[in-house]
Amino acid sequence: MSLSLHEQEAAAKLLPDLLAEEERLQFTRFSNDDALALGCKLIALAKQRVPAKGVTVAISRNGQLLFHHAMDGTTVDNENWIRRKTNTVNRLQHSSYYIGRLLASKGETTMEKNYMVSTADYACHGGAFPLLIRGVGCVGAIVLSGLRQDLDHEVVTQGIREYLVEQN
Repeated sequence: MSLSLHEQEAAAKLLPDLLAEEERLQFTRFSNDDALALGCKLIALAKQRVPAKGVTVAISRNGQLLFHHAMDGTTVDNENWIRRKTNTVNRLQHSSYYIGRLLASKGETTMEKNYMVSTADYACHGGAFPLLIRGVGCVGAIVLSGLRQDLDHEVVTQGIREYLVEQN
């Protein structure tokens, strides 16, 4: 599937904001209890924003799954999206939405050509955000699956933003 010039330009316009978001949405610490609280916040936000849709949320740190919940209406397909988006964040240390928009800005729609990875294991669709510790970097992923990719990304970033404000 090829993207139109308009779609490429629209994707390119998002890139600076997505990078700035990654710079802003960083933790000073992140415990197992933080994962539980943030995960529950993401579920509540998803229910509030799109009450008729189910989502799956997973939060991992250094390869350990700290939080996981699959709402009613989700399937094993959501688990596969979670796994693939998590792989993307862990490998490239950017949000899966950023990677997808970066590729789209170049007219690409999959990661295979640019990153030499299989779409069976990696996804460049929104919904996975790096778990970033200020001064350390990416130590995991905060992932949501079940909505349109832009909404998956928005719910995750809104949840992180609100959680960080509550912690200060």
